[in-house]
Parts: sequence; structure tokens; C-alpha cells
Amino acid sequence: MKFKYLILALLPLGLAACQSSDMQKFGDNVVTILQQQNPSKTLSAYEWHLDTGAAKHMIAKFDAEGRFSVATTCNTLGGAWKVDSNQLVIGNLMSSMMACNNEAMKQEQLAGQIFNKTVPFVLETANANAPTLTLMTTNGQRYVFTGKMTSETQYQGQADTIFLEISPQTKQCTGVARQTCLQVKEIKYNESGIKTQVDKDWTLFYDQIQGFQHTPNERQIIRVKRFEIKNPAADQSKYAYIYDMAVEREAIKGSL
Repeated sequence: MKFKYLILALLPLGLAACQSSDMQKFGDNVVTILQQQNPSKTLSAYEWHLDTGAAKHMIAKFDAEGRFSVATTCNTLGGAWKVDSNQLVIGNLMSSMMACNNEAMKQEQLAGQIFNKTVPFVLETANANAPTLTLMTTNGQRYVFTGKMTSETQYQGQADTIFLEISPQTKQCTGVARQTCLQVKEIKYNESGIKTQVDKDWTLFYDQIQGFQHTPNERQIIRVKRFEIKNPAADQSKYAYIYDMAVEREAIKGSL
């Protein structure tokens, strides 16, 4: 199935990328998005990565509520967004205020130039595993972003947010087979951000936390997105866990 949303009808493009996923009825979900032929929905269904030249590791996000952000190796820029009159319209950009080295600052400046108010774009979804978003700046420079499906789209729902304290030590455990398990304690916070409940004992965690890298000799508290998997296999967990961010990190000398 192919759906091409062309804003620059005469712009010749060779757009290609490769990324795949077979999780959470991936194919059915993508087909639903493409059948709607709605560029706004497609933009918000993916994170958009630019990994070439001075823009390496730039990630743009367009959420369904009209909020936009672009993360650079320096600060993150953000504002409102919409598709209007065949163009991507970005509101006034705000930025975090972190001091960075010269190369990172140049990338941040480039992000501001790319997402500058009204931007003509080409959205190509022939490869639904890795669609591409091409933006053209006022000086005629093209930037091609590759889409990576968001977890919310992949798992067709919203996540519960949980906080886990991660022990520096892992342990051997047996699930479907012998494996190495994280040791975790679930933590609760009240509305003021104060810890209100901490599990007393470590619990073996038999699942995987996508995107999380365990570090020996470091205690961490991490924020995790927990998605319910629809119709899991007999030997599959009913949840998928996605690493969101580190809340606390503390180096531990020796072993616990």
C-alpha cells in the first residue's frame, strides 16, 4: 500500500530508510493510519530523526494535541504546530537554557532555522516501517527526517507511568528459560514529588525494559512507560516496558 502526501509536487526526491517492527499488530496499525490519509495523524504517530552532518541526533516530535519539540545535542526547542495550506506551521519557539559547546550550539541554531514558522514539506509513507519527512528551508536546503513509530502508536494506547529503583546487582533467574534479571523496587510519589511508598525488598524483574542500559555499581531510579499488550502469546508478558528517563543516579562503591 502506498500513500504519498506531496506538498512540493515538482521536487524530485529519493527517499529511503530501513527499520522494522512486528510488535502489537504493527501492520494493521500502520494501514489504519495510512488509510486515513491525514498528514497530521501520520506526523504525530512517529518520532522524526535526522542523523546526518551537523544535524546528527536531532529528533522532532509532533503530538496529537498540537505541541511540537525538537531535541538537539544541546537544548530542546518547542512550540505549537499544525498543518495548514499545504505547509507545516510552527509557532514561536521556546528553548531550554543549557550552556553547550560550540558544535552543539550550532546544531541548536540549525534546528531553529529548519523549523522556522512556515515550512514546505514532503511526507513519504511508501515504507511504513520508516516513512520520511523532507523539509525545505528558506534558502532551499533540504533536510530528510526518518520516522520511528512512537510507543503509543506501536502499542495502540496510552501508557501507565511507573517508577522503578534499579539495583546495581543483577541475579540469575528462570522465566521461560534461564536468564539474568534486574532487581527492582517500585516507588510511588505524591503530587509534590515526595516519595510516599518504597518496596522494602528487591524483586526479580523478568521482563525487559526497552531502551534501558543497566550499569553495575550504580543505583538508579528510572521512569518507565508500561503498555498493556493486547492478546499476548502464552509465554509473553502482558506488559511492554519502555525506558523514559533517569530520575536519580548514584554511584555505589563495592557490592550490596
